[in-house]
Amino acid sequence: MRSKIWAFLALLLPFVSFAEEAKLDTGDTAWMITATALVVLMSIGGLTLFYGGMTRAKNIVNTVMMVFMAYAVAIVVWFLWAYSLAFTDGEGGLYAIVGDLSKFLMSGVDYKALSGTYPEWVFATFQSTFAAITIALVSGAVIERMKFSTWLLFVILWVTFVYAPIAHVVWGGGFLFDLGALDFAGGTVVHINAGVAGLVLAILLGKRKDFGKAAILPSSVVLTTLGAALLWFGWFGFNAGSAFGANEVAGVALLTTNLATAAAVISWVLVEWIVAKKPTLLGAASGAIAGLVAITPAAGFVDAKGALIIGLVAGVVGWFGVFVLKKAIGYDDSLDVFGIHGLAGIWGALATGFFALQSLAWDGSPLQNGDRMGQIIVQVESILFTIVYTAIMTAILFFVSSILTAGARVDEETETMGLDEASHGERGFNL
Repeated sequence: MRSKIWAFLALLLPFVSFAEEAKLDTGDTAWMITATALVVLMSIGGLTLFYGGMTRAKNIVNTVMMVFMAYAVAIVVWFLWAYSLAFTDGEGGLYAIVGDLSKFLMSGVDYKALSGTYPEWVFATFQSTFAAITIALVSGAVIERMKFSTWLLFVILWVTFVYAPIAHVVWGGGFLFDLGALDFAGGTVVHINAGVAGLVLAILLGKRKDFGKAAILPSSVVLTTLGAALLWFGWFGFNAGSAFGANEVAGVALLTTNLATAAAVISWVLVEWIVAKKPTLLGAASGAIAGLVAITPAAGFVDAKGALIIGLVAGVVGWFGVFVLKKAIGYDDSLDVFGIHGLAGIWGALATGFFALQSLAWDGSPLQNGDRMGQIIVQVESILFTIVYTAIMTAILFFVSSILTAGARVDEETETMGLDEASHGERGFNL
């Protein structure tokens, strides 16, 4: 009602500028706090179960610890300096790639300061969960063979030198943001980023000693499926929360996320049913994650038709990454971080350029001016930049972490025994 009154007054007095100051919206604030809590649940609830169930019983504690501790360490690093590096913006120079340290530990940010219609402290917390789950996802590529100490050091370095710059480039005012790259909730920033980092680490760390020689079976596909269900649930905060308010776009993201994920489950299961002759529960859970990943960059930009296509293709792309590409190249990505997050993320980021609606595209994007091909080119540029930057920096940070912790890989005896008892003195199942 208030907006209509202002509009009417503006029509009567066109020579007067009526500009309302930004005001706190309690509905938007409540939704963003809820969305943040949902992402926390999917990160340290859903992902720990999803990854833990897929690993062998002798390494389930270590797998969960790598996710849990990555989340905790990333949150602290985020508020110390990574948030400032990601979301401070200036003119020229390094600001095209990374911000500065002016908001170190939220310095200078009053608790009443707003980001749109809700507190910036809420925005910073919401974004912290994205940083945390991204590095937590990477752990799936190296479980069962990476030293815990090396992993923790790598988390600190990677969030600082990889995640924060990529987030700045795409979301925080960097050069891809200025070019109009569309990434609604993290196709490039989260999933391509995590997938490429996982692939690089898996290759540099080497294969598990029994990889390709013996069956490596998950400890519990039921736990994995429960984890996938929690991820699906929490992803509504991930995607619909990225509308940054309780608004129509959040509704778009809600619908497209649910539809694309269901479509990917169906397509993955159909492919494996045709090829392997048996539909599997693990395949259904993996298909759900592939669909969630692929729709993430497009969630608030596409309609139901676009979401359905993105989801159906995502299931096939994820299955191809896990059962064809991985076998053809021969790398040991333990829990298929690249096969699912990397490839489905690439598909989703590219598909955003094809299926995004002009009416929903961000201001400043080529699509806003009706330039569909221009938008697709920008999407390709964002994909390529993320792949190249992440691959190079991840390799450098791996070697630094390895040197500082006297080697990144556990010894053969520890790997044979299992990292649970050797590294943590615990068992996941005392049966």
